[in-house]
Amino acid sequence: MRVFVTGATGFVGSAVTRELLSAGHEVVGLARSDRSAQALKAVGAEVHRGDLTDLDSLQRGAEAADGVAHLAFIHDFTNLGASGEADLRAIEAIGGVLEGTGKPFVVTSGLLTAPGRVGTEEDPADPDSPAKHRHASESAALALAEHGVRSSVLRLPPSVHGEGDIGFVPMFIDFARDKGVSAMVGDGSNRWAAVHRLDAARLFRLALEAAPAGVRLHAIGDEGVPFREIAETIGRGLDVPVASVAPAEATDHFGWLGRFAAIDMRASGALTQKLLGWRPEQPALLPDLAAGHYFDKA
Repeated sequence: MRVFVTGATGFVGSAVTRELLSAGHEVVGLARSDRSAQALKAVGAEVHRGDLTDLDSLQRGAEAADGVAHLAFIHDFTNLGASGEADLRAIEAIGGVLEGTGKPFVVTSGLLTAPGRVGTEEDPADPDSPAKHRHASESAALALAEHGVRSSVLRLPPSVHGEGDIGFVPMFIDFARDKGVSAMVGDGSNRWAAVHRLDAARLFRLALEAAPAGVRLHAIGDEGVPFREIAETIGRGLDVPVASVAPAEATDHFGWLGRFAAIDMRASGALTQKLLGWRPEQPALLPDLAAGHYFDKA
């Protein structure tokens, strides 16, 4: 299969690119810079120049492919609404050229279920979800199943971890290093779902190869890791104490990350495992965090 991959050089996307290539697929990666183009060439992928806002380029890439994996996203946490709108436009543009072809189109999303309970693949997007900026994109992607596209939505948890991680966990490590204390909100009993990026990459491949049209998939390795244990592991890794921060003071301590430190986002991937035969094989979040690579300061 010739697969057009957006976000092909990102933390998860680069793993997806290598996973697809190792399975014998061809990869055409979207590249917005010379550096990204060089990274794609280095692993044996083809280069398609453009970016998420260049809708004509996205359409040309999708039209020339046998399938599309959409992982690119503008991670501007100061204006996630605008990022979500850009994502929706990209999905609509790609979907427009795939209509009636039966080609697979795997769209990345977040856990759009409500905090405080275990979310499943059967749960529709919830307006109270912290990833609600992806709500419209998910709906648009699933709707394409009614228009001759083998579309699926692959939801990623708050922590997609592994060596080279630049997400929430490294940010909390930086806070702990700078402040001399590894903090949690309240008693830290809120829990995070998580998955290793290599396991997530394998699920993207399986979705492209075999996911039915119109399904939601959950890339879940850990259903819910207590944030207290994350904070304790960070404390041991940096040799700093662990402390509790009152909910009202979370923003003062963590800045905009405060709401993520307090969120309770648990999820199951049981239906995905049954549907596609996918099983997490890589280290879970806490063993991966304890392995040490997160604490190697560049």
